[in-house]
Amino acid sequence: MLFNSGIFLQFFAAFLLFYWLVRDSLKARNLLIVASSYLFYGWWNWKFLGLLFFSSAFDWSVGHALARLQAPRDRKALLAGSILVNLGILGFFKYYNFFATSLAELFGRLGVPFHTGTLNVILPVGISFYTFQSMSYAFDVYRGHLQPTRNFVNFLAFVSFFPHLVAGPIQRVSQLLPQFERTLVVTRTMLEEGIWLMIWGMFKKVVIGDSVAPLVEMVFHDEPPGAAAVVLGTVAFGLQIYCDFSGYSDLARGLARVLGFDIMWNFDLPYFATSLREFWRRWHISLSTWLRDYLYISLGGNRRGPARACVNVFLTMLLGGLWHGAAWNFVLWGAWHGAGLVAERIFSGDQAAPKSALPLRRIAGWLATMLIVFYGWLLFRARSWHQVAALTTALANPSAPPWLGAFAFTLAVFAVPLVAMEVWQFRAKNRLAPLSLAGWARALLQGALLVGIMIFWTREKATFIYFQF
Repeated sequence: MLFNSGIFLQFFAAFLLFYWLVRDSLKARNLLIVASSYLFYGWWNWKFLGLLFFSSAFDWSVGHALARLQAPRDRKALLAGSILVNLGILGFFKYYNFFATSLAELFGRLGVPFHTGTLNVILPVGISFYTFQSMSYAFDVYRGHLQPTRNFVNFLAFVSFFPHLVAGPIQRVSQLLPQFERTLVVTRTMLEEGIWLMIWGMFKKVVIGDSVAPLVEMVFHDEPPGAAAVVLGTVAFGLQIYCDFSGYSDLARGLARVLGFDIMWNFDLPYFATSLREFWRRWHISLSTWLRDYLYISLGGNRRGPARACVNVFLTMLLGGLWHGAAWNFVLWGAWHGAGLVAERIFSGDQAAPKSALPLRRIAGWLATMLIVFYGWLLFRARSWHQVAALTTALANPSAPPWLGAFAFTLAVFAVPLVAMEVWQFRAKNRLAPLSLAGWARALLQGALLVGIMIFWTREKATFIYFQF
């Protein structure tokens, strides 16, 4: 059930009706959320509902067991078992065929006969997101950051809440779970914010992201046609993946807001970043902070000196790349960003630039950051090592296809609304800057965006890119 589909609009309308009727009863409200969220998830494949339930029930039980245990050795062993089970499930469904095939290819190149079976494993949608979210509960209880919840229905609602279930943001237990344990009041401000985010998020996905997708395919489908086309195709993909994923995240937050819930922002104008560290503070915030708090810190963080901190940063990004999918291009993308972050730590340090040099340094930092980020998108979008090599080699090819002018014009047309909106938000230092408009102006803006959505809504409903992760 896609957010950008008619069936979801019907689902959400029916859900809102029942939600309004039971909103004052905490138990009934949370039962409705669980039942509706499981219906929403089961719409893709009902067979994976058991996996979602098991993951939730297992980590809820682990949390209670950790609270009862006193011996550090026993608590550490239980946490290790929890991690092993969660990552074992994730690894089986997401990585079994990838590693089996890669191992067979490696031994084959070495001339060693090696045969391993592959399985027809279907990747459950959203498994990476809800596994990380559920697993963080055990980490937080183990570290003493929170007490385990006694109410199983509340925990089920926290894990399965349909706005963020299949593509995040990955919610923190301490931030979201307490909202399922109290009655919520929906204010006018919440409704205005939620409606704006749903409209803007849908516009980014349906009008911008889905419209530049064919441009991306033109460049990444066949042999690369030259440097200019590869550059524009990579820029188009950077626009597509941002509008697709941040559009979903805006929709998720908007849906939650009209229900009275507050889920975290997942993007904060990332293409305005002037360093790679800043980019990762602005891009996919829920994943980058999860990796920082539960992986980087667990590896030792920066507590063991600068050299070890660089190793930990690199390993964190490498595994973050692998989180995105069972393919070597994602590993390479993670390694690219890891190497960039390490280089930034070594050469830039933490010294602030003099005020007189700040504007020039910020411009240079922005250009360098975007070069790293967008070459990373080339690695991310490529389908094989061969294509990575071909696309990189093509950057030295001055030839240009005859359709390049029309390509650039189309890309610019769809980029203009996003650039205009984000420059406004950046200058205002407010992601909700449009809500500061007068009522008539805001209605005019939202009406224009809705017209655009309706015009482009007739296309075949395209899935969200991050559903595959």
